[in-house]
Amino acid sequence: MTKKITIAIDAMGGENSPKKNIEGLKFFLDKRKTQSDFVINLYGDKNLIENELKKNNITDNRVNIVHTKGVVSDEETPLTAIKNSKNTSMWSSVKAQIDGSADISLSAGNTGVLLVISRMILKMMNEVNKPALAGFWPSKKGMSVVLDLGANIECDEKNLIDFAEMGSALYKSIFPDQKPRVALLNIGSEEIKGTEILKTTYLKLKRLSNDDNFIFNGYIEGNQLMEGDSNVIVTDGFTGNVALKTAEGTAKFITTSLKEALTKSLLSKISILFSYFELKKFKAKLDPSKYNGAIFLGLNGPVVKSHGSIDAKGFYYSIDLCYKIIKGNLMHQIKNNLQHLDGEN
Repeated sequence: MTKKITIAIDAMGGENSPKKNIEGLKFFLDKRKTQSDFVINLYGDKNLIENELKKNNITDNRVNIVHTKGVVSDEETPLTAIKNSKNTSMWSSVKAQIDGSADISLSAGNTGVLLVISRMILKMMNEVNKPALAGFWPSKKGMSVVLDLGANIECDEKNLIDFAEMGSALYKSIFPDQKPRVALLNIGSEEIKGTEILKTTYLKLKRLSNDDNFIFNGYIEGNQLMEGDSNVIVTDGFTGNVALKTAEGTAKFITTSLKEALTKSLLSKISILFSYFELKKFKAKLDPSKYNGAIFLGLNGPVVKSHGSIDAKGFYYSIDLCYKIIKGNLMHQIKNNLQHLDGEN
């Protein structure tokens, strides 16, 4: 009998919870109504969760509730979390992996606290020094993995090489039929450009490039991120976070400006009728909820961080990402890729 995928969800994490979390779960259950290969364990206040399940008409034997008393607040700091977060919904959902009652954990709660808790409970993989926060971005050719998105302000060449291997493993777990193509984010595409750390990393990744784990495409500039020629983008957390916020702001500016232009006059409103379906595709391509869910890589278990202010639809996508990660055997992929580094670091 095949083991079922078990997803542990912090039902109390994020804004408007557990309401939006349960509504997102409803989307997920409806999309996979004929499947019986997964179990969802909801961690949090039993009465509140039961109330939301009832509102959404969820009476599904694939869903369980694990009652917890505490909730990690957005004001909690990583330092105080060590003392205050035990037995909270976030802590319990991550600890479930150690207990063997979950394959993956998901929370929309405090990012810094989630990272600290995850490192405390799951510990780092022996081969990895620093965890990376990886996310998915849209491109002209599909989707790309980008890491690190903010977990580490400073990184050395070993960290960046680890990120390349783990990012490639993540990409393969979600897109098993496609080849990971790695690029280093830099200020130019020429080999002589960039910091000494980037130059050293470049040479090592060039040596590691092969048909099994990934193909190294060299450097990539910020204006090429959406082209899709490289689908695993590696950088330090400072640069990655700036790039992420810039991309989010640009996408919002474009969609807002387009909406204003198309609703400015009667003629422009009429033109919408002739391009409705194409505009709908355009909006869907830039919909941030489709790319919700960043993954902590480098721990002895996968943890997904949903955006705290995301809506129910966005939370659905993060649950779906959890399912795909385990289905794609991410942890095995990472361990296999890191063996690639024997003798390099």
